[in-house]
Amino acid sequence: MAQVDVVLIGGGVMSATLGTLIKQVQPDWSIEVYERLGEVAQESSNPWNNAGTGHAALCELNYMPQASDGSVTADKAVSINEQFQISRQLWSSLVIDGVLPEPTKFINSTPHMTFVHGKSNVEYLRKRFAVLKDQPLFHGMEYSEDPAVIGTWTPLITKNRPKNQRIAATRIASGTDVDFGALTRYLFDDLAAKGVGVHVNQQVTGLKKLTDGTWRLNLRRLVGGHPSMVKARFVFVGAGGGALALLQQSGIPEARGFGGFPISGQFLRTTNPAVVAQHQAKVYGKAAVGAPPMSVPHLDTRHVEGEASLLFGPFAGFTPKFLKSSTWFDLPFSVRGHNIGPMLAVARHNVGLMKYLFGEVFASRTAKLKALQEFMPTAKMSDWELITAGQRVQVMKKDPKEGGVLQFGTEVITSADGSIAGLLGASPGASTAAPIMVDLLQRCFPERYPAWEPRLRELIPSLGTTLSDDPARAAASLAATAATLHLTNP
Repeated sequence: MAQVDVVLIGGGVMSATLGTLIKQVQPDWSIEVYERLGEVAQESSNPWNNAGTGHAALCELNYMPQASDGSVTADKAVSINEQFQISRQLWSSLVIDGVLPEPTKFINSTPHMTFVHGKSNVEYLRKRFAVLKDQPLFHGMEYSEDPAVIGTWTPLITKNRPKNQRIAATRIASGTDVDFGALTRYLFDDLAAKGVGVHVNQQVTGLKKLTDGTWRLNLRRLVGGHPSMVKARFVFVGAGGGALALLQQSGIPEARGFGGFPISGQFLRTTNPAVVAQHQAKVYGKAAVGAPPMSVPHLDTRHVEGEASLLFGPFAGFTPKFLKSSTWFDLPFSVRGHNIGPMLAVARHNVGLMKYLFGEVFASRTAKLKALQEFMPTAKMSDWELITAGQRVQVMKKDPKEGGVLQFGTEVITSADGSIAGLLGASPGASTAAPIMVDLLQRCFPERYPAWEPRLRELIPSLGTTLSDDPARAAASLAATAATLHLTNP
């Protein structure tokens, strides 16, 4: 049985980022990657399974909800933006080092906008803008309630809209569209060139901690071949919706009490050049009452494999599957004695969410078109096709007050000895892969991290600091990464 230093389970952007960081700080370590599908980046990292927004909280209103007293604070939005800057800095350094290719192959400048209508929503957006406009990482944000101005930003939003409807929008030109599928493939290509084994059509069917502190992983080749095993000193479970089952199999106590709540989705997509040419932005609105945060409606410009298109959605739904390509038994098979309490508590406290999701499942094409026309009044269904988005498995976990809570975000689970770690949850996910994986290195390898830190700071100059506290340094960082990645500088 072969023994390696690191096994990465899952061929998505998280494993690709972690593998890249490890090769940068510890190039002599042996790494093997196992992906059960025939290619890497086919689940959540696939560009058609996500919106590729490059979550920097420039346009996502769910990062700045209005409090019951009407106030709006920027803390979470600034935190999300800080994390995205770490990812940008890493990608910039990897472009300079030749790890990543011409940046327009995976990231492109795309203005980020918010758009609302109705008196209360306009007042909210005005407050949001007032809080953000002087934040260093949000420099360059514009605000308008004038349909003529908003129409110059993106004509499809205002064309044929009722004249008496109050509207407002913000715009920041330095937003991005990221093809996380391409980014993931480029990172794995570089890892393979450095001797990392990147195996597809191989599924990890079980894992067990051995007495010598290593992990034994049982492997099954899905296309020919025979079952095999590998030993690893460290294991990262980056298998998206499949991560929970593997962490449960590991038996680590840190995984107890966690459950998964799957949310499916669909997008409307158009490649009609006449429509695509009229909209160059990612425009986010407000979520419907009871909708989960990842269901915030948005009309997005996408750049995938050199082709531009528009994406609208998502239309949320419910299915017990944890992966787009898995089985209907994922949810029931994930129930354990230690997590059934939190899962039932979540169900009890989220009846409205369940009603919303089931309503979305049965929404007609007419209803979907009507939702699109809230953003784009001139939309015609003949220009659009319906595509299935990736599965998002939200974290359910114990809570001392509520019994269990549904967490919209990401959760890193690590064993006490740091020999295994896994990632649960979804958005902002891929956009914050770099800070999440740096934090994982620090948690799992505390004795080695000090020796690694100088190289990590070369790759990520702002690591361990806060850009938003220093306007001059924030501006310099944004300008540097914009120049390297060929992006608009705010």
